[in-house]
Amino acid sequence: MRKRLWLIGLFAVPALVAFVALGGGIVMWLWNWLAPSLFGWPAVTWWQAVGLLALCRILFGGVGVRGPRGPRMDLRGRFHERFADRVADRWDGMTPEERERFRQRLRERCGPGFAS
Repeated sequence: MRKRLWLIGLFAVPALVAFVALGGGIVMWLWNWLAPSLFGWPAVTWWQAVGLLALCRILFGGVGVRGPRGPRMDLRGRFHERFADRVADRWDGMTPEERERFRQRLRERCGPGFAS
């Protein structure tokens, strides 16, 4: 297992560096080709293009590697399922008086129509 992780790291690091270098170059080329002539904005350096690429990834693509159907979403779904199971188990363990007291506190905090 360690050998496999080591091999993945051996190929992943250069691939990541190549991706950032190529992505920064493409963003710089596109920006310098379009933005100055269309909008009159200044040309950017490679480092500025990499920064723009990172900023756009954070703002519009999220920080995660996978899309909404990837393994990260499965982890979130499993967390919510476990949380819902724990709440249901607690609710089942309450007496009717405890349930009514819980509903009353919820009404006080969230409004009268919340826990009806």
